[in-house]
Amino acid sequence: MRINKLLDRALIPDNGGELVLYQRGEEFSIEVVGISGELMSTAIHGSEDALAELALERLKAPLNAHVVIGGLGMGFTLAAVLKRVGENGKVIVAELVPEVVKWNLELVGERSGHPLKDPRTMVHHGDVLELIRSGKGSYDAILLDTDNGPEGLTQPRNNRLYSHRGLRAAYDALRPGGVLAVWSTDPHEPFTRRLGMAGFRVEEIKAFAHRQKGTKHHLWFAKRP
Repeated sequence: MRINKLLDRALIPDNGGELVLYQRGEEFSIEVVGISGELMSTAIHGSEDALAELALERLKAPLNAHVVIGGLGMGFTLAAVLKRVGENGKVIVAELVPEVVKWNLELVGERSGHPLKDPRTMVHHGDVLELIRSGKGSYDAILLDTDNGPEGLTQPRNNRLYSHRGLRAAYDALRPGGVLAVWSTDPHEPFTRRLGMAGFRVEEIKAFAHRQKGTKHHLWFAKRP
């Protein structure tokens, strides 16, 4: 029987919480101390792949897309975006926890194909909302894979992303026809309404977490007209 091997720990900025990285066989997982269950795992990433695939499908020119990703996680959302943008595409991934970037570079990156080493990738060490607010009309797609979605689990500051003000900032940061894509463990009707109130055309989709079976996660695709 394989057991979890503790590899490292990391404090969550401005939160007081702690992330822990485990290895079990060839797979890795990240958990939040004091909260039951895995926050993310290299073994389960189907809905993260779908977030990227379906977001870029909704763009007119995905090969040249300028994409922002909020939350590096285990790197699978980033890897899926890189598979769909061309050599002139550009992807910026924002990650608040420096150790998560380090873990991807040194420990878990092989599982997702080392997307951080791709020359089209840039890392913003900080809050994705900073990128959104500073990039008016700059982005073709913004993918938010932070925390558990609109109802934050690890980082209360993420709630600003999903507020009306945060969504309006995302709207302004997108080019016409651009897409805001949001991952969540569960549906959230108030968030759906906020997307509409911010001016987006909203589509909701369920995606399997793992290999077209079992648990489904909730995805929003909100297009700027």
